[in-house]
Amino acid sequence: MPTLEKIAVIGLGSMGLGIARSLVRAGHVTAGCDVNETALKTLEAEGGQPFAKPATAVEGAGIVLVVVVNAEQTETVLFGRDGAIAAMKPGSVVVSSATISPTEAKAFAARAAERGILYLDAPISGGSAKANSGQLTVMASGTPESFAAARPALDAIAQTVYELGDAPGIGSSFKIVNQHLAGVHIAAACEAITFAKSLDLDISRVFEVITKSAGNSWMFENRIPHVLAGDYKPHSAVSIFTKDLGIVSDIGRKQKFPLPIASAALQLFVMTEAAGMGKDDDASVARLLAGIAGLDLPGSEDGR
Repeated sequence: MPTLEKIAVIGLGSMGLGIARSLVRAGHVTAGCDVNETALKTLEAEGGQPFAKPATAVEGAGIVLVVVVNAEQTETVLFGRDGAIAAMKPGSVVVSSATISPTEAKAFAARAAERGILYLDAPISGGSAKANSGQLTVMASGTPESFAAARPALDAIAQTVYELGDAPGIGSSFKIVNQHLAGVHIAAACEAITFAKSLDLDISRVFEVITKSAGNSWMFENRIPHVLAGDYKPHSAVSIFTKDLGIVSDIGRKQKFPLPIASAALQLFVMTEAAGMGKDDDASVARLLAGIAGLDLPGSEDGR
């Protein structure tokens, strides 16, 4: 039976819109907020309530999921002008899902607590498809009260919820480790398929063989079809990994921990973004390498 609890989602990108759909499907009254009018219209057509400002979206909501890009946007939608925190009732919970540094997660949690608002540090993984199907993985940390308050939303959007500790920042630390690996694997997959092209191999056949062999990875299997199709519409943009591997690099530098492989991958994403592909799919790293090597990948004839 529908629970009819109001839940607000701030940020209706590929992940946030999928999360909102999962909440609607679970029977929650679902408010959504985004600057993108198309996303708001899509949510409304699918049973959600569209709002242009976080403060109005969260009125009456006991749970507020923040699914924006970075710490700067998280701070703006929570604490800025027309931000959510000032409009939330004490005892309600923010579920913060952007990939941010552990230090930033701790700071946001402390500021929320000053207003009597619970905070769950809850980065997500799984991509847009799993967001749409309610099968995300959530890497969460926070007080038992925060977990309890957020549970109706977590049950609707996630297949797996890892409860990683009582303190905000732990969840973000786990996500940063995940993003280290994800970024390295994407860069390696793009390098490998472009290397195969330089060997004059049928890269469709390479994909078939590698996905059944020990060199396969989830990212190779997920991203290389974008290269084979010459389709770089963003499922996850290059700029996301410029940001996330940048966070990895910043943490490593502060801790005096060497990260040579992550650093190399970061530079590939930076170069790809500098080449004008920052808003395109992160598989565009293959296009960058192909361009450097003078190779033609599928779709290259139209300049993409």
